[in-house]
Amino acid sequence: MNTPDTFITRLLRAAKEAGIDPAEVTYADQDSFNARAMEGSIDQYEVSATRALGIRGTVNGRMGYASTEAFDDDAIAMLVEAVKESAALAEGEDQDEIFAGEEAYPTLEAPESDIGSAGAEEKLDLLRRIEKAALSTDPRVTKSQGAYISTGRGTVRMVNSLGLNLSREAPLGGMVSCGAFVVGRDGDSVVTGAKHFAGRKVREIDPESVGADAAEDAASMLHASPVSSGVYRMIIRREAMRSLLGTFRGIFSAESAQQKMSLLAGREGEKIAADCVTLMDDPLLPGGFASMTFDAEGSATRTKAVIDGGVLTTLLHNRKTAAKQGVATTGNASGGMGGAIHVSSTNLFFRPGEKDLPELLSEMDDGLLITYFAGLHSGANPISGDFSLLSSGYLIANGHIVRPVEQITVAGNFYQLLKEIRAVGSDLEFLGGGIGSPSVDVGALSVSGAEA
Repeated sequence: MNTPDTFITRLLRAAKEAGIDPAEVTYADQDSFNARAMEGSIDQYEVSATRALGIRGTVNGRMGYASTEAFDDDAIAMLVEAVKESAALAEGEDQDEIFAGEEAYPTLEAPESDIGSAGAEEKLDLLRRIEKAALSTDPRVTKSQGAYISTGRGTVRMVNSLGLNLSREAPLGGMVSCGAFVVGRDGDSVVTGAKHFAGRKVREIDPESVGADAAEDAASMLHASPVSSGVYRMIIRREAMRSLLGTFRGIFSAESAQQKMSLLAGREGEKIAADCVTLMDDPLLPGGFASMTFDAEGSATRTKAVIDGGVLTTLLHNRKTAAKQGVATTGNASGGMGGAIHVSSTNLFFRPGEKDLPELLSEMDDGLLITYFAGLHSGANPISGDFSLLSSGYLIANGHIVRPVEQITVAGNFYQLLKEIRAVGSDLEFLGGGIGSPSVDVGALSVSGAEA
C-alpha cells in the first residue's frame, strides 16, 4: 500500500523520467466531524477522513497541473500524463515557477487544542444543549432552523524535485465551530437570528451562551422597520464589517491589480485611508485560523501592514506577481492543489483601536448601527468598490439603541469608505476564517429606506 511519502517519492521520480522537471507535489489530508440538530433530533452526522494531492511541473518551459484523490499505480501514470497535456495547452509568457525553498522559515507554536480527544458523544451533547438553550431563552423564539457543530484538523505537505520538503498543520491546532439558527415571532413580526462560535477547544464551548445569544439576536430584531431615506452617520458592527472586508479583500492583491481588477495598481506609498486605519495581513498571528509559516509556493510568510496609518505600503504578492513588479514576494501564494498559483490574504484584519462599541456609539450620538449585510455577491462590485446592500441593524439616538431597523439599502464605495473612517473599535473578532475586524465608525453613508 502506498503511504503518502512513498507515493510522493514515486510520483516525482516518474515525473522526472517523463520529462517533467522540475516538479512539485502538494499533499493535504483532513479529519472532520459534522453534525446538525433539528428540533431536538440529530438529523445529520458525518465523520470523514479525506486526502488529496496536486502536482505541477514544467515541460518545455510550460507549467502543467493535475490532481487526484487516488493513491495507486494507475494514479501515478494518470497524473504524469495530465501534467504533460496541461503544459501543452498553457499559454502566455508568464508561467508559474517552482521554488527550491528558503534558507530559514519562521516558527509557529500550535495553540492548545482538544480537537483530537473530544469524542463524538461529547460533541453531540453540546449540539443538543445549544439548540435547547436557543429555544428556551425567550418565549418569542419557538422555532429552530437547526444547530450545528463541526471540527476539523489536517496537514499540508509540499515536496519538490529541487529539494523543498515542508509540512504544517492546517488549520494550525485544528478548529471547532458551532452555532444555532432560530425564528422569533411576536404578533405579525417574524424574524430570524443566529449565533456562531469558532475556536480551538471543544470544551471551551458554552452551549447555553451560544444558544441564548442566537435567541437574543432574533428577539432584538422583532418589529424592526425601515428608517427614512437619507444620509446617516454609521457604525458597522464587527461581523458586518468583516463580511464587507472579505468581499473587497481582492483589491489588495497584486494579481488583481496587474489584471486591472483593482484600483490600487501602482499606488504603493499613497494615502488611501484615514490615519486611524491599519490593515494587517499576518500569517504568523498566534492562534490565527489562517496562520502558516509557508505559502503555496514554499515561500516563507511574514507579517506586514498592507495599509499603515492610512498609507498603502504593499499589495499582496506571490513570486510571479512580485517578479513582474520588481519586488519580493510577500508570501501570499495560494492554490497549487492541481491548479495554477494565485494570490490570497492570510489573517487579514483592521488593527483594533482603543474604544469599545459603546464608546463608538456614544461618540456617534445619533445614527445607525449596521449588523448585517445581505447580497454581498450581487450588490458589491469588487473592481469599482461600489456597493448597494440590503442591510439591517439598529437606530441609535444619544448613543443608545432605540429600535431595530430592517429593509434598508446602504450604498457607498469601499475605496471612499476607507478614507472616511473616523474610528476603529477594540472588539476585533475572527470567526473561523482568515478575515477579522472590529466595529468601525465609517462616517456617513447613503440609505434608501422608507419614503417620507
